[in-house]
Amino acid sequence: MATLVIVAENIPDRLRGRLAIWLLEIRTGVYVGDYSRRIREFIWENVSSGLGGGNVVMVWSAPTESGFEFLSLGTNRREPVDCCGLLLSRYTPKEPSTAETDDPR
Repeated sequence: MATLVIVAENIPDRLRGRLAIWLLEIRTGVYVGDYSRRIREFIWENVSSGLGGGNVVMVWSAPTESGFEFLSLGTNRREPVDCCGLLLSRYTPKEPSTAETDDPR
């Protein structure tokens, strides 16, 4: 068994309901539980198929250097990056809008 955390943003109500059945929602969009790999994969399949336009990250304890692994889906400015076997999160800066880059002078 491994501790499992899912953080979800802008997901459909139907997926929120499913996650609330399997996991405890401790804050809006933050779900926790303790499941085997097989159940974790089952939950991830349901998240993947029901994501809609939202985004989600799933983190679980694992025997790695950092002590955890994670997966993410959907558009987010943070994305997973493998760095020599260590899974890190890269932050992509927001692109300036055309209004911010145009010089009004």
